[in-house]
Amino acid sequence: MRPVEMTESFAGTVTEAERCWYAPEAWPKWVDGCERILSVEPDWPRPGTSVTWESGPAGRGRVSERVVEYEPLRGMTAEVADASIRGLQSVTFVPDGDEVTVVLALSYRLERRSPVSPLVDVLFIRRAVAASLQTTLHRFGVELAAARRER
Repeated sequence: MRPVEMTESFAGTVTEAERCWYAPEAWPKWVDGCERILSVEPDWPRPGTSVTWESGPAGRGRVSERVVEYEPLRGMTAEVADASIRGLQSVTFVPDGDEVTVVLALSYRLERRSPVSPLVDVLFIRRAVAASLQTTLHRFGVELAAARRER
């Protein structure tokens, strides 16, 4: 599994970015495909806790994200699973002057495989994953800017 990775920088601090990222109730505004949050375990994003969300009808269905690693002011890694993929998703926050650089990466494997799966993955799925991560980061930046204006 090699990761699909997207990076974007935004005005703000790591603390502000974390405050937005670790607020699952706001994910439907900016996580690509997230329509509603089904559950958030207490103490999330501590290791071992999880968030479960659901996409719209044309999306991924039910998605679970269980934290396996969390370092305040640095980022987290979660095991992600839905009907089509299983993998590890990480977010890293890097201070950069008056900005914060956010790195979002997903390493995954397809749940349903066939002889043509590797080709389909390279030609279609990886591109869709990259586009989804990029959309999520872009929308996150909009949400972060709005949260900064409200403070």
